[in-house]
Amino acid sequence: MDIETTGLSRYYDALTLVGYQIGGQYHVHVAGDDPADLISALRDAATLVTFNGTLFDIPFLRKTFGEVGLPRRHVDLRYAARRIGLTGGQKAIEQQLGLDHRLGIEDLDGASAVLLWHEYLRGSKASLRKLIDYNLADIRGMCGILDRIVQEFNDIDLFFSVRAFFEQEPVRHGHAQPGAKLPDASRLGYRSVSFDTLFGNNTAATATIVGIDLTGSDKRPSGICTLKGSIAETSMVATDEEMISIVVKANPDIVSIDSPLSLPRGRIRVTDDDPGRTEYGIMRICERTLKRRGINVYPCLLPSMQRLTARGIAIASCLRKLGYPVIESYPGAAQDILGIPRKGAGKHFLQAGLAGFGISGVYQGGKATHDELDAITSALVGSFFLAGQYEALSGEEEGALIIPDLNAKHTGRVIGISGRIAAGKTTAARMLEDLGFRYVRFSQIIDDVIEKEGAVPDRKLRQETGWRLHVEKGQSWLCEQVVRRVGEADRIVVDGLRFPEDHAWFRERFAARFLHLHIEASTDLRLSRIRATLPISDLVELEAQPTETQIDALSRKGSMIIRNDGSLAALQETLTMIATGFDDREEPECQSPS
Repeated sequence: MDIETTGLSRYYDALTLVGYQIGGQYHVHVAGDDPADLISALRDAATLVTFNGTLFDIPFLRKTFGEVGLPRRHVDLRYAARRIGLTGGQKAIEQQLGLDHRLGIEDLDGASAVLLWHEYLRGSKASLRKLIDYNLADIRGMCGILDRIVQEFNDIDLFFSVRAFFEQEPVRHGHAQPGAKLPDASRLGYRSVSFDTLFGNNTAATATIVGIDLTGSDKRPSGICTLKGSIAETSMVATDEEMISIVVKANPDIVSIDSPLSLPRGRIRVTDDDPGRTEYGIMRICERTLKRRGINVYPCLLPSMQRLTARGIAIASCLRKLGYPVIESYPGAAQDILGIPRKGAGKHFLQAGLAGFGISGVYQGGKATHDELDAITSALVGSFFLAGQYEALSGEEEGALIIPDLNAKHTGRVIGISGRIAAGKTTAARMLEDLGFRYVRFSQIIDDVIEKEGAVPDRKLRQETGWRLHVEKGQSWLCEQVVRRVGEADRIVVDGLRFPEDHAWFRERFAARFLHLHIEASTDLRLSRIRATLPISDLVELEAQPTETQIDALSRKGSMIIRNDGSLAALQETLTMIATGFDDREEPECQSPS
């Protein structure tokens, strides 16, 4: 018995075809067929013969059909062949034995089988015919290997009779018969997804996203894509400065990088001289999770990956300081969802798949490199992210790896408030609290630190301590503490965003479920509000502090700018409108109410 699948992962991939030979007859089960004949054959057979069936075929069978009855005896040729000195994959062993039975399909392999299935889903029955022929060739190859093992061992207790299985070609039955009418792929309910069907009604439809297929060194250029809605513009760039310049020019909603962007918990640097190397290892939780799901990913601190990881972290840090949210993407899962074979299948298939999905651009002319096409796919992960169709794989104190997931359900809404001193940030945040949002502010975290150090918080000390925490622990640490303070609250308002990094962090954590409101008021009005409690000279000094000097840059990242020059009733009305329109599916369309 031999199976074909859409890939190697039992978590992400599916069984497409099962070929089996019994009593000199070859049968094939194609996905969508009634499995009764297959299940009956498995139940009634005396012995099951596979190649790597222990780890691959049988687990896929059970995933697809449940706990099917299997023969009491199972010969896994991968292991049995080793006992007579035959090692390697099935085709390598066939070559060692001089088996010659693949005429016309010599160049096909497992990756080709995946391509053939995708072509069948798109209407090519000829591809299904070729896939069946490929499967039969694998079955015949297994027969030849089995012959040699039986010859070496002559173990008549294992089989009812000792005969040459390979010599006589089996009789084909059902779909396997030459000229048999093959089933239409439409019976599988295969739905070809497109950019419009997935993202047409949410923020991803018009978002600007930069995708980067990063390399470990500027000596080898990286692919970069600016995706505006469904229109892709790609190029190859070498230096970090070039990439950052392209990002700044594009001013994207999100940057999606195909590279590790964090270290395993406990590690402090990428190199093997890290004192935590032995205790914390070289893999993050996200990589361990993908490994368990059958995805062969490289550990982020494998020696060959260290330069890439260091480069990715450095670029992401620079972009976040500029206020650009950055996600670590996994394009392979996006390719699975789009029905595009993985990278090794060839540039043509990836290009055709992207075009079929609805991505347009100069790349369709055929001159784009594979790295540029991968950058488009990386950008598409950003589209899934903004649409809320993603899974975030992460461990404690580790960044998240974003995996596209059409069935994902994310809840909760977060509104962040920024603005200058006395613009009305806290007033607005408290109004949202009255509308049902859980209130939290950055200064609460800072006050906790001040009080723990034995001091009494005031405005100036908060600024000094906030800057010290920003430098020593990082702004991401402060953001994390803010979120932890409110626990499992479903609707949150965060008072006091001060750095572009704050905007980037909350967007990375909550995607389109984060709304950034920037409150503005005239200088005269702000002075009149604060004059009773603070001299004007003190206000000037406070606004010159490092914690206040990036407010203008932060304002340009705001989802909405609210002018707070009117009455409290007017502000309340505006915030009520925003809170009502801000749900889990989309942000309010209004961009600058006043």
